[in-house]
Amino acid sequence: MPLSEHEQRLLEQIERALVDDDPKFASSVRTGDRRLKARRKLQLGAVLVVVGLAVLVGGAVAQSVLIGVLGSLIAFGGLALGVLNYKTATGAVEAGSAPAGNRGPAGPGRSGRSARAGRQPLKSRLEERFRRRYDQ
Repeated sequence: MPLSEHEQRLLEQIERALVDDDPKFASSVRTGDRRLKARRKLQLGAVLVVVGLAVLVGGAVAQSVLIGVLGSLIAFGGLALGVLNYKTATGAVEAGSAPAGNRGPAGPGRSGRSARAGRQPLKSRLEERFRRRYDQ
């Protein structure tokens, strides 16, 4: 739904006030989409993993421990870079942070009880089981 003219004018006024008040912060916010930067870092991490594995194999062929260790460090650095930027790059949501209402209906293989239990945290389900056993 597009903004009305009044809302667009208000937004422009807010932007101008932000630039006037704190230009450094405004430029850092305006630099672009965080996901784009994270995707680039994710791609760089994948390239580093491939290069690191190539250097590792080259070190094994050359029978040089130093080159092998260097290759493994490069591959590990690329893997760490990819893992740290994966969530931001893909927009993935943590499993525990999604609201229960957005998970959709229970599949045909799930009973009502298991679908209900899937929405509760593990600790709550364990406490409920313990109470049921204790009451019996």
